[in-house]
Amino acid sequence: MRLIRFCKGDAPAQLGLLMADRAVALSELIAEAPTDARDAIARWSELAPQLESAEAEGKGVPLAHVRLLCPLDATEKMMAIGLNYADHIAEMSGSGMTTPTEQIWFSKQANALSGPFDPIEAPRSSDAVDYEVELVAIIGKGGRHITAAEAPAHVFGFCVGNDVSARDWQMKTPQWVLGKSFDTHGPIGPAIVTLDEVGDPHALDIKCFVNGDLRQDSNTRHLVFNVWAQIEELSKVMTLKPGDVIFTGTPGGVGMASKPPRYLKPGDVVRCEIDELGAIENTVLAEG
Repeated sequence: MRLIRFCKGDAPAQLGLLMADRAVALSELIAEAPTDARDAIARWSELAPQLESAEAEGKGVPLAHVRLLCPLDATEKMMAIGLNYADHIAEMSGSGMTTPTEQIWFSKQANALSGPFDPIEAPRSSDAVDYEVELVAIIGKGGRHITAAEAPAHVFGFCVGNDVSARDWQMKTPQWVLGKSFDTHGPIGPAIVTLDEVGDPHALDIKCFVNGDLRQDSNTRHLVFNVWAQIEELSKVMTLKPGDVIFTGTPGGVGMASKPPRYLKPGDVVRCEIDELGAIENTVLAEG
């Protein structure tokens, strides 16, 4: 199934499912449907059988008549891993980067969370805004000290993400948090696709286009540390909770690595797509 949030015109946001070319509110399918995405994710083992057996024919709204929102209205934490594709490490070798023996983690603050078709802000304080297409994992079942073997049972699903990065802010200190946490710099979506529908998350083509120009083109099989290893590592430190967001790394082709660098500018359109998950597309706008 594909969990979405959407709105029609000025109506309030609704939680629903993406079914073919229609957005169907959960409230049309089941009684006492949750309205909060994290609540739905936490209760999914109870809700899924009801949703699977619900009669959906004739229900919902054509996608052309709605706006898809960020599939999570909020999250407690967004964690992201750095240097986790071999081709990205290779292109950064001139900066002294080598294949890590330990996972390199940083936090994207929750204010960065944004929708699949919302604008990306080009802030006044940065002239080095970059794109990073990423497979994003959404935690379904919380826990601590989760082993790699147990990790799949703790994942609700996956979506497409863009770990937008202000490189000047990222690189001016050893800590990357500020450079990764500008408002709007974490668009995800268009839906959270449940793990059972995705299949193997380590066999997905992953691409990023800027103004139609293919910049990143890889496959998730090239992750240095796979998703299950990432969950094992994170859960040694923190309790993972339903709706927590994990950016799992970006492949080669980022703007920073080009010679000269090719950073985003107002008017640019960034499209990130991953097999089985769909695509997000965001236009860069100057900060107001």
